[in-house]
Amino acid sequence: MNQRQQKKLSRHLFVAILMGDTARVKMVLRAGIDPNKPDSEGTTPLYLASVTGEADIARRLLKAGASPDTESSGFGSEGTPLCAAACWGHTETVRELLAHGADPNRIEDHGTGRSPLDWSNEGPHPETAELLTAAGATPHGATT
Repeated sequence: MNQRQQKKLSRHLFVAILMGDTARVKMVLRAGIDPNKPDSEGTTPLYLASVTGEADIARRLLKAGASPDTESSGFGSEGTPLCAAACWGHTETVRELLAHGADPNRIEDHGTGRSPLDWSNEGPHPETAELLTAAGATPHGATT
């Protein structure tokens, strides 16, 4: 696949995620786009699906090989997918990320920011916090 074609498919993927168009996401992934490829701002597809609460799309991206712990660096879209989903209380998306190996204790901003549990507690999103705690999340700064 040439660079121009990759760029076009990447744009289609991000638009499909924003629109919640699962069928279009599936089509673009079948065409061979890298599910880890960030947009020009540095936002990953999985981060976008997570912050918008698109659990089914997140599942498809994860099954296609998206890394559950890769941080986005896009302006206003920084952090991990799990932190993004936890921040907004997207419990089903959190569940998908955890099922696909997301680290419930990973601190965003390359270890200097907040954890998923920090974000869910701040929300407050108690159901999301309970799910994270059940998966082994501990409060930021706590030792095990």
